[in-house]
Amino acid sequence: MNLHEYQGKELLKSYDVKIQEGKVAETVEGALKAYREMKEETGSEWAIVKAQIHAGGRGKGGGVKLGKNEAEVKEHAENILGMMLKTPQTPGGMDGEGKLVRKILIAEDAYRPDFDACKEFYVSILMDRAAKCNVIVYSTEGGMDIEKVAEETPHLVHKEYVDAELGLQAFQTRKIAFNLGLSGKAFKEMTRFIAKLYKAFVGSDASLFEINPCLKNAHDEIVAVDCKVSLDENALYRHKDLAAMRDTSEEDATEVEAQSYGLNFVNLDGNVGCMVNGAGLAMATMDIIKLSGGEPANFLDVGGTADAARVEQAFRIILRDPEVKAILINIFGGIVRCDRVAQGVIDAYKNMGNIEVPIIVRLQGTNADIAKKLIDESGLEVKSATLLQEAADRVKEVLA
Repeated sequence: MNLHEYQGKELLKSYDVKIQEGKVAETVEGALKAYREMKEETGSEWAIVKAQIHAGGRGKGGGVKLGKNEAEVKEHAENILGMMLKTPQTPGGMDGEGKLVRKILIAEDAYRPDFDACKEFYVSILMDRAAKCNVIVYSTEGGMDIEKVAEETPHLVHKEYVDAELGLQAFQTRKIAFNLGLSGKAFKEMTRFIAKLYKAFVGSDASLFEINPCLKNAHDEIVAVDCKVSLDENALYRHKDLAAMRDTSEEDATEVEAQSYGLNFVNLDGNVGCMVNGAGLAMATMDIIKLSGGEPANFLDVGGTADAARVEQAFRIILRDPEVKAILINIFGGIVRCDRVAQGVIDAYKNMGNIEVPIIVRLQGTNADIAKKLIDESGLEVKSATLLQEAADRVKEVLA
């Protein structure tokens, strides 16, 4: 689950990580109120107006602007709120549709009073699955072009692996500060910053923290100016307060709906819809589709306790995609009964009217014989298969 920048900063602040302070607003009037409060607190007329969407690279798309007075802040708020912000990380990139900006953050200008004395770094924490431990990735070249830095000058990107049992050690925080070229107060500040940041990462069951830029300001303090946070959804039951921060308006509407029905669904860009029970079988089914010359339009796991109603909802969600040219249903009846799935297919056909998309059904396991009989006697135009290769051949036939 992704958090907005302002939510991620609230999380960091609860662990005593120094952040760029700010106030969130959903209207221009709210933005001006936040600006006046910030001006009173900081004594500065300058403020940053930042679009709040679940995507990075907002500055490149015009979603981050400096306002030097109230009039400029108002102008930026009016322009950013309601805009379809396109960044390299929004769907389709800079040529895509973009994301609607519903909220903005009015933040303090963390670079004052001496911009030239400031230095931007890059710091992130994530799980390295190959190394089977957390890793801190950091660089002296923070800012909007960190992807270019990683591609063209990889030697400027450092990694510090953290032993899962020992945790982050003091010598590692000092090593990071040293590699960033810091000394004196800034060196000590960075060691404390990294230690607190790692504590927040582990304490919140996060899968990603990305602080870019991580700023050394004119006072040699280390500040999180931006913050990208992804949380492990499997651990949210332990963090009710963080789960409450979920913003479904930033997520794929179809995936959110599927989740409400207990379906594990991920939207893809292919032409063959999948309905499967079990994540492993779903991955194998997607491979079958690829081998048959098609492209998976989705990942959909109906789960081990699927009933006819859930199967019907899965059908409706798959058929909502106009790019779907065929549907492959691949069910192994271990826990779930094949006849329940078959009944769901029949019910979906009857309730949804004329379905023109070809359907291939492979049912094996518990009550598979009953399921086959139900489908055969239903009068539906469904192509049945017994073996995986047979299912792949059926897909190839309907796509030809």
